[in-house]
Amino acid sequence: QVQLVESGGGLVQAGGSLRLSCAASGRAFSRYFMVWFRQAPGTEREFVAAIDWSGGWTPYADSVKGRFTISRVNANNTIYLQMNSLKPEDTGVYYCAADPIASVMAAKYHYWGQGTQVTVSS
Repeated sequence: QVQLVESGGGLVQAGGSLRLSCAASGRAFSRYFMVWFRQAPGTEREFVAAIDWSGGWTPYADSVKGRFTISRVNANNTIYLQMNSLKPEDTGVYYCAADPIASVMAAKYHYWGQGTQVTVSS
């Protein structure tokens, strides 16, 4: 069982930056594949970025490549999403998720945080 708590969301102007955190509790955090998803009103939850246990594999959605960076610190049971050059279309609720099996599909993930709102004004 893994519990996830996101933080770091807020309101920022276009071009600005935010850093999201996801703190995990529970056993064997380092064994889990961790992912950030986001969901804008009226849309489906979409994949943003993922990271494997070692931090050596980090796929990104095309829409965020070069602007967002995912990282993890297993000793602190925490993952991060550094978001730079933010755009209004990045607005949404950002969720972290965990599962022992890698996937970019939201339906495959068993453990979810409550989400943190990111709003980018133009």
